[in-house]
Amino acid sequence: MTDQAVDTDGSAAGGAVPRPAPAQISGGGQFVGRRRELKELRADIDRAGLDTIAGRKAPRARVLLVAGRSGSGRTALAEELARQVADAYPDGVLRAHLTEPDGTRVPTERTARELLGAIDAPAPPGADEDELAEVLREALSGRRALLLLDGAADAEQVDPLLPDTPDCLVVAVSDGPLTGIPDVRPCTLGGLDKAAAVELLGRAAGPVRITVDPRSAESLVEACEAHPAALVLAGGWLSGRPKAAVADLAKQVHDRPEEESALSRVFHLSYASLPGAAARILRFLSLAPAGHVDPHTASALAGCSVSAARTTLDDYVKLGLVRAVESPLPQYEVPGCLVPLLRALTETQDRTAELQLARARMLERTVRLLQSCRAITEPDGSTARKKLAGMPRALRFPTPGAAAEWLRIRQPALLAAARLAVADGELDTLARRLMSALTRALVAHRGTEDAAPELYGIHQLVLGVAERRNLPREKAAALLNLADLDAQTGRTRGALVRYRAALDAGREANDPYATGRAMESVGGAYQELGDWSRASDWFGRALAQRLARGERTDAARLYGRIGSVHTYAGHYGEALRNWSSAVTGHRKTGDVPGQARALSELARVQEYAGRPEESLRTCQEAVEWARQADDVRLQAALQLRLADTLDRLGDPAAARLHRSAAERMLGMELEEVTGLASNTGAEASAYEIRSASAED
Repeated sequence: MTDQAVDTDGSAAGGAVPRPAPAQISGGGQFVGRRRELKELRADIDRAGLDTIAGRKAPRARVLLVAGRSGSGRTALAEELARQVADAYPDGVLRAHLTEPDGTRVPTERTARELLGAIDAPAPPGADEDELAEVLREALSGRRALLLLDGAADAEQVDPLLPDTPDCLVVAVSDGPLTGIPDVRPCTLGGLDKAAAVELLGRAAGPVRITVDPRSAESLVEACEAHPAALVLAGGWLSGRPKAAVADLAKQVHDRPEEESALSRVFHLSYASLPGAAARILRFLSLAPAGHVDPHTASALAGCSVSAARTTLDDYVKLGLVRAVESPLPQYEVPGCLVPLLRALTETQDRTAELQLARARMLERTVRLLQSCRAITEPDGSTARKKLAGMPRALRFPTPGAAAEWLRIRQPALLAAARLAVADGELDTLARRLMSALTRALVAHRGTEDAAPELYGIHQLVLGVAERRNLPREKAAALLNLADLDAQTGRTRGALVRYRAALDAGREANDPYATGRAMESVGGAYQELGDWSRASDWFGRALAQRLARGERTDAARLYGRIGSVHTYAGHYGEALRNWSSAVTGHRKTGDVPGQARALSELARVQEYAGRPEESLRTCQEAVEWARQADDVRLQAALQLRLADTLDRLGDPAAARLHRSAAERMLGMELEEVTGLASNTGAEASAYEIRSASAED
């Protein structure tokens, strides 16, 4: 394969692809029909509700419901309404799908995260759906926004997402009523009126044949029951056959079994006209995660080249079988109304082993793309870049920026692929590789903090696989990563529970790294909770393990953590002994920055213990080591500490000289540097957590 299908500059990937065409939008992007429904929906926005009639202020957003069968144009109607009233909602239109194409309900937690991300509001990783729903309501309380919630299964999905302000509007799309939400305004859709149906058919098929044979066009509309998705498919069938008569298609649709729906009748005619290879690719698109398809996905599923998959997908767009998505990358969407029909075909025409192989190919391709996405961020000449050079050109990214853009655009599909792989249950090895590659790509391009919400979900998936497969090492790693994210967001007690569970899993796996890491993290959690005794005890256990294994660098750091705990507890004698051991340990390992920081902390404790002369000497020694380490910020902090000590010893002139030196070093306001000096202890005891994701 030589296609540069992942280039985001459009030069090799074919440029941008037009925005999707829901069932009632033509290739020109114009809405067809539903004028009466639109008028009623717009009137319902301002119509007095039950609270207003009762003399009370409406406590929540107005909810409009667009109900109808899948493929009836309900999403197109909701989008058109949103377009028409968007100016009244300056904070934007927020969209979310509440149901996957296969009918699976999307958890409220995921939907709330997506909506919070759309308004750039923080969504704490690991928060449950109740907490996130509350955060969303608070974030929307001062805004005037429109929420378009597509594919709502029931009121229980919609209710937690409703803003607690009448300044927002919610437009929900569903199969049926949302019983349980008060004062909801429903708009139920059937088929299009005859004129609109003929117009939609003409836009899809080309207007000439419809104009010259209006009676056959009306007959075809009747055979399609004026169902928008069926009309789009019928128009696509005609557009691909310039010499076919409209009357012929109408007769074929009429002749299909009556027990089939109109959409099913037209779909099967369209499907039957496809060549064998194209029909097979179409069936396999039902396996695409969350209905998101790109040429690589289609290529891997069908076992064909990327260029052939791209051409086939573009042909499907013309036939109305998939929708092109507006994006810098070529992306497509399988209409939700067609997914059940495609899956029924795979059940009858494809062997289970063949479908499983297609899934495996898709996941393997995704893993390789993610590996390439991360490798492009590595320095030239690195092992990762050398491996990248050996990959097919179709899997390589031209620049780190192109890789980051691909990751951003494809992130929903990538996360859906991870969930799909785990849910499958038979592809756990690939699932673990996929989640590892996805974790590394996210961290490489976004950083751990920014990607924390997505990483939390991935680690939960890893934990599920590890528990299902009885993999204690992977279980320990997942628990440690989840606990780290819990700790970072203030859920310290929850983190403590997970750290202890990780310790048990690490011991079961006989994994010294996981065991030591867990013991130290348990100590850190107790330190955060202010339980100095338990914190010191657990740090001591971790230290004993490091010493037994001869891991002197980690041992020196742990001496510092124990010293910090004793400092907080006011046990200055123990603190001095441990910081002295930390200094010695860093000196033996040749860690000059570590030695400088440990000396800085030792000087601070000496000052607390009432030994200013010793503190002055230790601080001066620390300055020399900080200079060798080229740590300007630490030097400035130590200069301020020297100034404070000299003030207490009665030498204000020398103190002024040290403060001036600190100001010159950093070129910043004295107050800002003072804050740094007071936090040096936290820096010395900080522990940089390593990723424990499963290896490739």
